[in-house]
Amino acid sequence: MKDYTFALQPALADEPGRQGLFSGFAPGTVTLPKGFRVSGKFKPLPVDIILEKDVAVTMRDGVTIYTDVLRPVTDEQVPVIVAWSPYGKSRGNAPQYDDLFRLLGMDTSVLSGLHKFEGPDPAYWCAKGYAICHPDPRGTYNSEGDARWWNRLEGEDFHDLVEWCGVQDWSNGKVGASGNSYLTASQWFMAAERTPHLAAIAPWEGMSDIYRDLIMRGGIPDYGFAETLRYAYIGKNQREDLILDAKAHPLRDELWEQRAPEFAMIEVPAYVVASYSNSIHTPGTFRGWREIGSTRKWLRVHATMEWPDYYVEEHQADLLRFFDRFLKDIDNGWDKTPAVRYTLHDLEGNDRVNLTATQFPPTQAVTTQFCLDAGTGAMVTGARPAAKASYDATARDGNAQFTLTVDSETAFIGYPGLRLFAEAEGADDMDIFVLLQKLDADGNALGQITIPNKSPQMQAMTREGASILHYKGSNGRLRASMRHLDDERSTEDLPVHSFDQVEKLAPGEIVALDFDLFPMGMLLYPGQQLRLTVGGYNTLGGAMPGTENLMPDNRGRHVIHTGGDHASFLRMGTMPGRAALG
Repeated sequence: MKDYTFALQPALADEPGRQGLFSGFAPGTVTLPKGFRVSGKFKPLPVDIILEKDVAVTMRDGVTIYTDVLRPVTDEQVPVIVAWSPYGKSRGNAPQYDDLFRLLGMDTSVLSGLHKFEGPDPAYWCAKGYAICHPDPRGTYNSEGDARWWNRLEGEDFHDLVEWCGVQDWSNGKVGASGNSYLTASQWFMAAERTPHLAAIAPWEGMSDIYRDLIMRGGIPDYGFAETLRYAYIGKNQREDLILDAKAHPLRDELWEQRAPEFAMIEVPAYVVASYSNSIHTPGTFRGWREIGSTRKWLRVHATMEWPDYYVEEHQADLLRFFDRFLKDIDNGWDKTPAVRYTLHDLEGNDRVNLTATQFPPTQAVTTQFCLDAGTGAMVTGARPAAKASYDATARDGNAQFTLTVDSETAFIGYPGLRLFAEAEGADDMDIFVLLQKLDADGNALGQITIPNKSPQMQAMTREGASILHYKGSNGRLRASMRHLDDERSTEDLPVHSFDQVEKLAPGEIVALDFDLFPMGMLLYPGQQLRLTVGGYNTLGGAMPGTENLMPDNRGRHVIHTGGDHASFLRMGTMPGRAALG
């Protein structure tokens, strides 16, 4: 029985800076002619486009939401792609989003300005014979009700809109979904509803378990990005509040179960795009790809940030082939697309992309266990004598480090699994953060800006924050008292914590802590090093510029035990670098 209610707070009033060209409420239909331009910043339309604005759609409980539909001028019935998010159905050309893309170095002149933020561009898709549906979900802008935020109830609303799209007289009855971030998370929830007219989904980086991926990752409260998202909910009524939910429900109970989709229920074809580098999206995207029930699923792991990756012409063409196959039933050879296309970062300007495999990690990868040695600061194969290292848990630079030097070109790929035996001195709990980095032959840590703007200013902006925009390596975090594993879901390669109980530490108690680090693909050359840093502070900082970093709850010292009866180790896949080339 449901024993919770989602917390509610008033939604925010609209502001002029958020306005787009078609932001006003004005139900009706107009035809935007070929050559029409939203402004001089955007490209002209390649075809005539019908804009049906503020169309009322009724949800199963009688609540009315409003959607814009952009479709080609044709007598033929066309498939529909839905972009579901609360960011404003006609605001992709609003100054705040245009300014953001320009800050990142993206060329917005390749877009029409009719796109929803993080969603498909109608100019491209209408020219290819598709309709685009841009809803304002429940509780946002002029839509009725209280806004829902990443849960199964929102999936029901999305389901109802897909079904509406599937029966319009201009629709061919096949509906897809596309977009990244929020537009990905919403796809998981909707597809799990087994929506009849849904023909395919294309989740392009996004969370899939809000507790594990965002608000309480590793069991540690992290409200920075959720605080930013509070300001995305513009409406006339109320909106759910993740931060209040987290404070009232710090353990992963039924409330949080409702904020994770039933992946096994998702059976439609899925084209999933992921990266190793997005500090809030990476785990959820890989989890979604692994756990959905579909037997027709494809994974592409790219080497940049999702916004520029999404709008690259070759990637739009790739997505078009996918949707043509399943929304238009065109036999175009898509089914021969490799199940996995992955990246190996070298972080020196020579990333290897579009490497193919039948699974992730690739079959060539051999799982290798590297034992930590606190006595030498090394990671080695084979047993080590007992030793320990400690650090001040309250110091930003307090940490213990372990390195591994390679003597041949080596790819580290897959899901790094770390087991630490740790002890708290002067405390009954520990917040521990780990980072797995590549060092060059001189011992310098390597990183990579993931957006086109790689200026010195961007380097400075992302040095201690904006972790989405600057990839530094695979990271993980865990609160020791939340270490309990879910035995049914955990595997040798992927520990899954239950987060349903608190187990404080007794004085002198040494506990085993299992970390699920971000999946990675990293290429090292002879003489380079892989370095594991264990500390009490989140050195990655907040997710985006201006996002607050979390504050750990640490006291005293952390002691890391290695070797002997407390053999701390790192497990992950390795393969010769040349093996990735076939």
